[in-house]
Amino acid sequence: MSYNIVLVEPEIPQNTGNIARTCAVTGTQLHIVKPMGFEITDAKLKRAGLDYWHFLGVKYYENTDEFFAANKGGRFFYSTTKAVNNYCDMEYRDGDFILFGKETKGLDEALLKKNKETCIRIPMIDEARSLNLSNSVAIVLYEALRQQNFAGLNEKGALTKFEW
Repeated sequence: MSYNIVLVEPEIPQNTGNIARTCAVTGTQLHIVKPMGFEITDAKLKRAGLDYWHFLGVKYYENTDEFFAANKGGRFFYSTTKAVNNYCDMEYRDGDFILFGKETKGLDEALLKKNKETCIRIPMIDEARSLNLSNSVAIVLYEALRQQNFAGLNEKGALTKFEW
């Protein structure tokens, strides 16, 4: 079971680092569409991802045209505050791509308009502008994983000093 998280022009290294960690612990492929608002060697990015980088698969693209050309035939969902579809109402499948836009502007509106049926939003109060990007990725990704019964993920924890 594997999903694809796509960050389009991410701007904040800590968000990308947190998202990288979420992708790493779930076996999710991370795709980053340039330009980025930071260098991949940024210390804040590395620190947010902690020591999980070796679990992570990352692919980089120069722009959205290159991304879509490289992933023809994929199923794409577009996370945006502008959508009318609740993220929980969608049916996610293995291999789906879930796109998230840059922190200050989100995804391009022309892209959203072309894909209205697969634009998704996380409900929030009207007065709020948006959730933090890394939180949004975690919320949507874990809903997709839940729909697949968390296939391939360890669901049982263990105490270090005691037995349950």
